[in-house]
Amino acid sequence: MILVRDVFKLKFGKAREAITLWKEGREIMKSIEHMPDRVLTDLVSTYYTLVLETTYRDVSEMEASLEKAFKDERWQKWYQKFVPLAESGYREIFNIVE
Repeated sequence: MILVRDVFKLKFGKAREAITLWKEGREIMKSIEHMPDRVLTDLVSTYYTLVLETTYRDVSEMEASLEKAFKDERWQKWYQKFVPLAESGYREIFNIVE
């Protein structure tokens, strides 16, 4: 099993808007089976951080899920609304040991 963390640094003051947009996008993500297990926001440290955590059996399952999302027109439209809210982002991939 692997854990994938998509970490987004949101623009100043855009966290509430990003969380609202995330809630709107849940149904799309559920329908294409690209639903994160957890959504986190920062409590301390850097401000306006949004983290999506998802577990997969392996990297190939993650790639298939991403490919399905990227091809879905509804997801593409949703993502274009999200992009202006983010300054940057990165992905972390971890092996789950226990």
